[in-house]
Amino acid sequence: MDFELVRPNFPSSAGRSSEDSTSPGLVRRSESGAGEGIHLRTQSPALSISSGISGTSRITTGVSSDSAAFRSKASSKASTSEASMDAHRQREQKWMSLISTVPAETARKNKKVRKLLGEGVPASVRYLVWSLITNAKSKGVAGVYNQLSKRVRVAAFADMERDVKRCFGEHPLLQSTEGPLLNLLQAYLTMVPDVQYSTGLTLIAGHTLLLAPEEDAFWIFVSMMSSALRPYFSSNSTQMEVDAALFSRALEANDVQVSKKVLVDMGINPAHMCFPWFTTLFVGSLPGEYVNRVWDLFLFEGVPILIRVGLAILYCCRRAILEATSEDAVLYYLKRPQPTWLPPTPDAFMTLAFSFKVKDDDVRKQRIKMEKQVKKQAQSQGIRLVANGSGISLPRDV
Repeated sequence: MDFELVRPNFPSSAGRSSEDSTSPGLVRRSESGAGEGIHLRTQSPALSISSGISGTSRITTGVSSDSAAFRSKASSKASTSEASMDAHRQREQKWMSLISTVPAETARKNKKVRKLLGEGVPASVRYLVWSLITNAKSKGVAGVYNQLSKRVRVAAFADMERDVKRCFGEHPLLQSTEGPLLNLLQAYLTMVPDVQYSTGLTLIAGHTLLLAPEEDAFWIFVSMMSSALRPYFSSNSTQMEVDAALFSRALEANDVQVSKKVLVDMGINPAHMCFPWFTTLFVGSLPGEYVNRVWDLFLFEGVPILIRVGLAILYCCRRAILEATSEDAVLYYLKRPQPTWLPPTPDAFMTLAFSFKVKDDDVRKQRIKMEKQVKKQAQSQGIRLVANGSGISLPRDV
C-alpha cells in the first residue's frame, strides 16, 4: 500500500480553537518524521535528539512594574476573552443552524459540516453534532430502548457492574444498578446478541453518556457500533487484524526507526497496540477533552482517524519507546501516555495526527480489499464471519 504526503482533510481544524482548547498553529513535518513547530510540552519524550526536536527555554526580561502597563495588559486580556466568547457563540449558532437544516443521512458528505468540524465543536452542542453525523435518529424506534433495557439481564451483567464502578468511580450517577450506563449496555447487548462484552463497551458508552441524555446516547452508541466498531467485539471477526495491519503499514511509512524497534526488534503484534485504542475509542488512553476532539473527527471520517491518532500517540511516546527494554513497557506507554507527553491542547494533538503521511482514501480502499481477502480465506476454511451490522434482536411488539 502506498502512502503519500497529503493535505489534511481538515487543514483549518488545528489552526482554530474549539471550546475545548486553544489553537496551536499548524504543524510541519520533515521527511524524517520530525516535527517543526509542534507545540509539545518540554517534558514530552518526543522532545529528543532522535526525534529531531529540542526543547527551548524562554527568558523574559524587562518586565515593567508600571501600573498603566499592567492595566493595559488586563484590558487586552479582557478583550481577548470577550472576542473568544463571541466566536464561541457564533459557532454554536452555526451548528444549530446546520443541525436544523442538513439532513442527517447526508451530513457526512456535507462541505459545511466538514468546515465547521474543522473549526471546532462547542461542548454545549457536541452530542447533537454527534447525533447528526452518525444519523442516530434514523436508528431510533419509539419505545424500543425502554423495552430492551428491561429484558432479562445479560450473562455479562456482573462484569458490567464491576467495570462501571472501576471505570467511572468519579461519576456516581453512572454507577447505580438502575443507572443509565448499565441500562444502555443491557439494552445494547440484548439487541445485538453476537457482540461479546468487553470493558471497552463500558468506556465508550460511559463517555457518550457524559455528554448526551440517556436515550440519545443509546442511539449514538448504536450508530457508532454499526458503522465501524461492532466487528471488534465479535468472536469470529478478523477486523482488528485488518485494521492493525493497516496501522503497521502507516507506522512503517512514517517512522522507520520506531517501526523497526517495535515491529521487528521487539516483534510486537500490531493488534496488541491497536486493541486497547480501537476498542475504547481512546477513552482511558487520552484525557477526556482530547477524546471528544478525536470523536468529532472519527465520527465523520471513520477508521483513518483511528490510525492517525495511534501514530500521534506513538510520536508523543517516541523517546520512551526507543529507550524501552521490554514489550510490556512499550504497550504500557502506548495504552496510557503521560498527559505531559501530549501537545498542550486537543486541537494541537489533532494537528499532529493530521501531519502524518497517510492517505485516508487509500486506507479505506485497502481496508475493503483486505476484508474481502480475509473473508475469502475464511470461507475456504469453512469459517463463518459476522457481517457488520447483522443480527439485531428487537422486541416483537415494535
